[in-house]
Amino acid sequence: MTTIISPLLTTGNQSPKLSALPPLSLYIHIPWCLKKCPYCDFNSHAIRDNNEIQEKAYVSALIRDLESALPHVWGRRLTSVFFGGGTPSLFSADSINSLLTAVNTLLPLEPGAEVTLEANPGTFEAKKFADYRTAGINRLSIGVQSFNPLHLQALGRVHDAQNAIEAIEIAQKNFDNINLDLMYALPGQTVNDAENDIKTACTFKAQHLSVYHLTLEPNTLFHRFPPILPDDEQSAVMQDVIEQTLADHHYLHYETSAFSKHGHVSQHNMNYWLFGDYLGIGAGAHSKISFETSIIRQMRFKQPKEYMEKAAHAGARSETTVQTQHSLSNNDRCFEFMMNALRLTGGFESALFQERTGLSITAILPQLNEAEQQGLIIRNHAHTTPTQMGRNFLNDLLHIFLPENQNSLIDAKENAKRFDHTKK
Repeated sequence: MTTIISPLLTTGNQSPKLSALPPLSLYIHIPWCLKKCPYCDFNSHAIRDNNEIQEKAYVSALIRDLESALPHVWGRRLTSVFFGGGTPSLFSADSINSLLTAVNTLLPLEPGAEVTLEANPGTFEAKKFADYRTAGINRLSIGVQSFNPLHLQALGRVHDAQNAIEAIEIAQKNFDNINLDLMYALPGQTVNDAENDIKTACTFKAQHLSVYHLTLEPNTLFHRFPPILPDDEQSAVMQDVIEQTLADHHYLHYETSAFSKHGHVSQHNMNYWLFGDYLGIGAGAHSKISFETSIIRQMRFKQPKEYMEKAAHAGARSETTVQTQHSLSNNDRCFEFMMNALRLTGGFESALFQERTGLSITAILPQLNEAEQQGLIIRNHAHTTPTQMGRNFLNDLLHIFLPENQNSLIDAKENAKRFDHTKK
């Protein structure tokens, strides 16, 4: 049985107060894809025929979901919107336009807000993507993963290298802000292969690159039947080569797996890393929403059919689509802030820790001292920055801040997976 907790019932006298609410983003989850990749543990569902995608019904469900969530975010504006999946580019431009029209009506966007749509190179059509731009998408994220046909095949991708190149070319005719997703440490990949992939990506001069180390996640085909992957030493060399190549091409390495040209860091992901708020709608979507004396996390019902059925009955001030909800403890706030902010190459301001958690930085002073003694961070009274060693051994660094309650780590990891959209 699922217990739904109202935030109004979790604001005891001991709860720290926030001096201001953080920026708010919107995540919209489209759960269908052409094929389930063997490494993907996101809430995505491969389609056997187009009839499985109930596009019109799902769009209606998303709008109802957004309407029912409004009481939690009254008076706030959106700094970014992200369509993730699954494969959002399976949906028509008309559907995306309907959703963005509803968003602008119900929860207005800040001027210049970033609106991103994830796209699979196997779904690119020139007119369709021009229409996405007309609908209001101003940033496209393309799931290339590799330009090597053997590695694409090993990853179970539905596109080939030529599809990827053509998709980028089509995207560049319609968008001036593009992200390319790539992965390394792939089955059978050599250091030269990884270098060729990143050099090929650089030739397109995309504004942003996301480059992820392949990991074998539970509940995936790769986890059940592990492929032969490069060892840790080879993977480390690949990472060094990738980072140096991107530095040579004037990309800023601003987050563990993110690189951008000047002025093109991802607004949406930066809000995650700095412990901002995000409302997630759609099957299995996660949310983090702050109030004056509480911070809550929510997850929508995961199965698309059940989610749409629940949304059909959603009404004003209803949480029908929410499967689970809980408030963050003080320890959770500390750990989750650090888990996110320490991924940033530039670290974080001490004042931001207090602003986003409601707690003084002294709440984690022993942990900060330990991390500093181990050479994992450098800090002063105003700022904390991970060292190169801290970035290389990020899990060890985060473990220092891990609460005694191990469930916090599990919850945090589940939410962190959402930030790494490009691992799909």
